[in-house]
Amino acid sequence: MTKFSATALARCAQFGIASIIFLASTAQAQQITRFRTTALNAGMHVIQAEVAATDAERQQGLMFREKMANNDGMLFIFPRPNGVCMWMKNTLLPLSVAFIDDSGTIVNIEDMKPQTTESHCAVKDVRFALEMNLGWFKQKGFKAGSHIDGIPGVR
Repeated sequence: MTKFSATALARCAQFGIASIIFLASTAQAQQITRFRTTALNAGMHVIQAEVAATDAERQQGLMFREKMANNDGMLFIFPRPNGVCMWMKNTLLPLSVAFIDDSGTIVNIEDMKPQTTESHCAVKDVRFALEMNLGWFKQKGFKAGSHIDGIPGVR
């Protein structure tokens, strides 16, 4: 039988507890959060968009998602028009983002690679960003100047 000092046993116990806490917090951080949804209209296409309207929701975004249905997306709503930039930290899906002004008009569209921290920015102040699967806007014929209907708060 091997003998351990009380100090060695205490250190092992602390390490074990610290490891359990770390693993639990990592799992919690990677837990997928679903947000409320809204239906948007892009021409004849209906988009089921999760809405990220709070700081916490915008920070979480589509992180850790492994897949997204073809006409699903995420609408980021900002409190006021601003210089908006997006990145892909901890985001596993390749995405395209449309930056949208107060009238629902697409200002510009950027393609984004998964798990990168490169900034993708609106070319002017906007209040909305709509993330869709990579290439969705191009495949559907949407570009700068196209309109998205049904955005909450847009007349």
